[in-house]
Amino acid sequence: MSRIYLTALIGFLLAAALVIFPQEAFAASLEGLKLWLEVVLPALLPFMVMARLLMEWGVVQFIGALLEPVMRPLFRIPGASAFAVALGLASGYPMGAKITAELRREELCTQIEAERLLCFANTAGPLFIAGAVSVGMFGRPDLAAVLFTAHYLSAFMVGILMRFYGSREPVKLEKTTKKPLSKAVQALVEARRKNSRPFGVMFYEAVSGAFTSLLFIGGCITAFSVLSRILVLTGITPLAADLLAPILSWFRISRELTAAVIAGVLEIDIGALAISKSGAPIRQMVTAVSAVLAWSGLSVHAQVAAMIHGTDIRMKPYITARVLHALCAGITAALVYPPLTSIWSRFKLSAPASAVYAAAQPSFIAILAVSAKMAVAVGILLFLTAVVFCLINRIIFVWIGPKS
Repeated sequence: MSRIYLTALIGFLLAAALVIFPQEAFAASLEGLKLWLEVVLPALLPFMVMARLLMEWGVVQFIGALLEPVMRPLFRIPGASAFAVALGLASGYPMGAKITAELRREELCTQIEAERLLCFANTAGPLFIAGAVSVGMFGRPDLAAVLFTAHYLSAFMVGILMRFYGSREPVKLEKTTKKPLSKAVQALVEARRKNSRPFGVMFYEAVSGAFTSLLFIGGCITAFSVLSRILVLTGITPLAADLLAPILSWFRISRELTAAVIAGVLEIDIGALAISKSGAPIRQMVTAVSAVLAWSGLSVHAQVAAMIHGTDIRMKPYITARVLHALCAGITAALVYPPLTSIWSRFKLSAPASAVYAAAQPSFIAILAVSAKMAVAVGILLFLTAVVFCLINRIIFVWIGPKS
C-alpha cells in the first residue's frame, strides 16, 4: 500500500514541478524531441526495417544455422543471436533489445539464452560514439578510438561473463550428419514455408512496426530530458553531487563531473554532454563518459523494457550486466587512453576543422543515408562471416572443442 502512495506522491511532485518550471520543461522537451528527430529516427529506421524483413525472409535462420558452432560454445547462445549482436553493435540502443525480443517471440532462443544475449548485444552505436560524443561534444576525433575500444571490448567481456548466467542449463550442441550449409539452406526454406506472405505486406508491417517502436523511443528521450532538467532546477542533482563529493574527492574526481555523471544515470545524451562541459581533467572525463555510454541511462532501460514487453525476458540480468559493462568500460577507457591518444598524435590522425564541424552537425538525410549503408554493409558482412565460418567449421571445432 505504501508503494502506491509513494508512486502517487512522485507523480504529484513531478506535475507540480512542470507547473512551477513550464518554460524550462518546454525547452527540455524540445531538446529531447530534436535529438530524436534529427539523430535517433534516421539512425535506427533502416536497421529496424531491414531486421524485420530479414527475419521474415528466413535469412536470420540461415545465418544462425551457419554460426551455431561458434556462438554456442563461446557465449552459450544460438547462432541466430549473431544477427542481434551485429545489428546491435552497428545501430546502437535499443536495436539489440528489439531483435533479441523478436528472436524470442519466434522461439529461436530460450528465455535464458535471450537474457544472455540482451546483456551484451544492446550497445551504443558507432555513429553516436564517434559523431555525437567524440566530435560533436568533445571536439576530439581521437577519442573515438578510445571509446570504441573500451565500449566494445568490455561488451565482449560481459558476453563471456554472462555465459555463466544460468549455468545449470546444459550447452546444447546439435549432433547432425548434415553439412552446415545444407542445414542452413533447410532452415531458410522452412522459414519461408511458414511465412509465405507477399513482400508488400511484410514491408508494410516492418515499416509500421519500426515507427511504432521509434515513437515510443522518442517519448522516452523527451520525458527523461524533462526529468533531468527538473532534477537540476529543484536542486536534487546538485544535492546528490554535494553528498558524493567528499567520497569522490579521494579519487580526485571533481564535483562538476559528479553532477554530470548523475545526469548520465538518467539519460545518456544529456550526461555525455554534461561530462564534456564539466571542465574536469580529460582522462577523468573520458573514463566517466565511457562508463555512462555503457550504463546507457534509465531512458534506454525504459526503451529496453518496452522492446521486450510481451516476452518472458527479465530485466534484472540486463541491469546487472549494465552495471558490469559500465565498470569494465570505465576502467578500460582509463587504461587505453594514454597509449591510443599517443598513437593518434604520433601518426597525426587528425581531421580538418571543416570535417569536424560537418561530422558534429550532420543533416537528417546524411544520417539516414549513412545508417542505410551501414545496415546493408552489416548484413553483407554477417553473411560473408557465416560463409567463412562454415568453410572452416572443422578447424574451429578443433580449436574450441565440442564441449565447454
